[in-house]
Amino acid sequence: MWHTIHMSNNETSRYSDENLVKICCYAVERSCGQLEDIQIVSFCIDDLLQYIARCGRQLRSIQLTKCHRFSEVANQFPMLEELDISLSNLCKDSIEVIGRSCPHLKSLKFSQMFCNFFEFNDDAFAIAKTMPMLRHLSMSGNSLSNIGLDAILDGCPLLESLDLRRCFHLNLIGSLEKRCRDQIKDLVLPTDIYENSDDIDENSDDEDKHFFYLGSLMDQVDFDFFMNDFHDLLYFNDVAFD
Repeated sequence: MWHTIHMSNNETSRYSDENLVKICCYAVERSCGQLEDIQIVSFCIDDLLQYIARCGRQLRSIQLTKCHRFSEVANQFPMLEELDISLSNLCKDSIEVIGRSCPHLKSLKFSQMFCNFFEFNDDAFAIAKTMPMLRHLSMSGNSLSNIGLDAILDGCPLLESLDLRRCFHLNLIGSLEKRCRDQIKDLVLPTDIYENSDDIDENSDDEDKHFFYLGSLMDQVDFDFFMNDFHDLLYFNDVAFD
């Protein structure tokens, strides 16, 4: 009992975030330090994260959606093997801290909350530098380019699965695409989402694809939170929004 805790706050939940935090703390307490797997979606406040860090040193799997401070407690999870920290905009330094603090990390799911219109390889370099034991990596929506992907393939030689959907700065042609297919058993490329989607026409141009990406993000994150920063993106691909 209490080795696994999965909790989520969604539109159908009858509990407030405050009540869910209390329930989660109670469940963590009942685990008596033997907690191995925890999943918290959309209500992991700082106090709860600190409490889990004090009581969960045996954790091997953590999923924290929309949690931006995990790197501050990463050193409390030396046994961690799986980390899903989706919709959390971590900087390069935070990723490096996680990599160094969790030497047994085998699986990382790290998707961006907001898209970046420019190539940005710092995340990829940090992963390549500090996570050599990775077997599974998901970087949905990341802004890495071919240079960053090359670094990951060099720094993480044990990779078996790699999810690169919505990584639109990649240009996987020629030798790099061949290397990915030869080295990775389970590979999801940026174009796969369009090939398998009824929403995107195969003849659509790049602008349509970017708008599909923005729409996907708005489906995943809190709409009000997204709109607070959306004014910075009013002019995108020379298209003005009212």
